Amino acid sequence: YALAVKWFSKAAEMNYSDALYNLGLCYYNGQGVDQDYYEAVKWFKRASVKNNTTAQYSLGVCYSKGLGVNMNYFEAVIYFKMAAENGHIAAQYNLGWCYYNGLGVSQDFYEAVKWYKNAADKGDAVSQYNLGKCYFLGNGVDKDYSKAVYWTKMAAEQGLEVAQKTLQKL
Repeated sequence: YALAVKWFSKAAEMNYSDALYNLGLCYYNGQGVDQDYYEAVKWFKRASVKNNTTAQYSLGVCYSKGLGVNMNYFEAVIYFKMAAENGHIAAQYNLGWCYYNGLGVSQDFYEAVKWYKNAADKGDAVSQYNLGKCYFLGNGVDKDYSKAVYWTKMAAEQGLEVAQKTLQKL
């Protein structure tokens, strides 16, 4: 990884988005360099400004977990939303989670369902499960047992254990 860091650094000097992100990822994971979340955030921010959706998502994760920055769900939502609006599936799930739980935003089940559905339609098992739960409870949608079963089954078929256990109870 040390050689990768060398080349990512050279490309980052030329402001290449993927190199900026990958250098941040090396610092985030401690690959080829000592793990340093502060340094990772610095590189993720530079890549984020260049509309790198994975860097935007990664910044959301850093802010939501307090890695290299103070924990701040308001900031996390900003970055999750940037990435989610550009189709990043994990960001869509995380944004849905923030809306569902009122983390960094006012709790809004309708927005949660919107983002869960975006990610669920793209095959994200946890979003499928959470969407099924929304239909079962009537959070953000009308209660609909058949849609609850459908989405829970979709998640279970991908091996999501909690969905498999939930299906056995339904």
